[in-house]
Amino acid sequence: MTHTRDVIFPAGRQDLYQRNRYSPAIRSNGFLFVSGQVGSRPDGTHEPDLPSQIRLAFQNLNDILKAAGCSFMDVIDVTVFMVDPEKHFEAAWPVVLENWGDAPHPTLTGIGVTWLYGFQFEIKVIARLPS
Repeated sequence: MTHTRDVIFPAGRQDLYQRNRYSPAIRSNGFLFVSGQVGSRPDGTHEPDLPSQIRLAFQNLNDILKAAGCSFMDVIDVTVFMVDPEKHFEAAWPVVLENWGDAPHPTLTGIGVTWLYGFQFEIKVIARLPS
């Protein structure tokens, strides 16, 4: 049995994803599985300032969620990756919370990493798609 992936592409970034050979999000069985989003500009380069990078990562995430017909309020599970969280957490977390929304909040797993291809922050989510 062949399964075709139901891929969601945000407007204007399909070439970037095809060049890097991965899908930004896949819709399956009422859920949306979103690849990790970083603070990349439309050409794929990174935003150097950490708070701006986090805001742009959320913008990129929200563009994908919107393309699938949902929003961050539909997110049920979040994984955050941060380079050197001991050094950057205090500056980063208030910016994350600007985008977090009201309770009830999604589940969260935070992972400290040593490298994110020039980025400092990445966010990956699973969302329940509206009926």
